Amino acid sequence: MGMPPRPSPMAGTGPIVSPGGSARPAQAIERRSMVVGKGISLQGTVTDAERLVVEGTVESQMLQAAELMISHSGVFKGEVEVDDAEIAGIFDGTLTVRGNLTIRASGKVMGVARCRRLQVEEGGQVSGRMEMLGDAMPASPRPALPLAASDADQLG
Repeated sequence: MGMPPRPSPMAGTGPIVSPGGSARPAQAIERRSMVVGKGISLQGTVTDAERLVVEGTVESQMLQAAELMISHSGVFKGEVEVDDAEIAGIFDGTLTVRGNLTIRASGKVMGVARCRRLQVEEGGQVSGRMEMLGDAMPASPRPALPLAASDADQLG
């Protein structure tokens, strides 16, 4: 007679052990993910996706998510605000990353990129404006300070 079956852990609790033996938190598996497959084009607003994987083409005016991954075949055009991003394909627009931005060797970021931490592999490209965020990230770029009347007189 064999051993009685062990009760399975409740969903969403404790670490999940992958076949390779590494443990990951259960939350990493349970993220609401959206994959735009190779050869698929999507235009519009993506809401409530915690993780967006782009293998095809996405055009979006404002995307907020926890994680953005653009594969080597992926193209994203638009504006994004995420916690972490990994770019192996093409990003064209405004990218704000509150945490880690990784640009892979095949990746290309064009436009404006803001991040707290940056890693660019050899061959990765950045074309446009790069801004490093401090600990207190502003919600939007800081406006230019108005000139005092005495300063304006000196310029004119």
